Amino acid sequence: MAISLAKGQKVDLTKSNPGLTNIIVGLGWDTNKYDGGQDFDLDSSVFLLNADGKCSSEADFVFYNNTKGANGAVEHTGDNRTGEGDGDDEQVKVNLTSVPESIQKIAFTITIHDAETRSQNFGQVSNSYVRILSETNGEELIRYDLGEDFSIETAVVVGELYRHGAEWKFSAIGSGYQGGLSSLVSDYGLNV
Repeated sequence: MAISLAKGQKVDLTKSNPGLTNIIVGLGWDTNKYDGGQDFDLDSSVFLLNADGKCSSEADFVFYNNTKGANGAVEHTGDNRTGEGDGDDEQVKVNLTSVPESIQKIAFTITIHDAETRSQNFGQVSNSYVRILSETNGEELIRYDLGEDFSIETAVVVGELYRHGAEWKFSAIGSGYQGGLSSLVSDYGLNV
């Protein structure tokens, strides 16, 4: 049974699941309270961070237009433009043992495409979550439901995988940002 996390909670991933090497990080959401007549497209993105919490290059920014990073150890499986249907809206595969040592942390984010132009924000999004599954057997290991704490934010850092000695841990972040994807990209050390 999956461990259900609260905001700010951290949990061992590999120590509690010996032999775990390949995981799927599933992200999901629903839109609500929006009748503005435009598409509502949310995107997941992944930032591969060094010990300083920054991306070393643009190759460390993994998203629908750059689906592989960390020498292929991290793979974004593609863009879902509507968020319709049950289950994960987007997924990221991670081979934990192949992630280069220079990458200390992997941050998972959700942003709203063209949020400012379309007057959209996370106050119009519900049921957001991140979960981690074993790619080998599909077992859900960790789940974090973000709740409905957002209003004017256009980007959310949902969680981070990070090294702790020889192990990997997961931290439930749940922090909202204004300024969308571009503010996240800047904060992680890249130029837009």
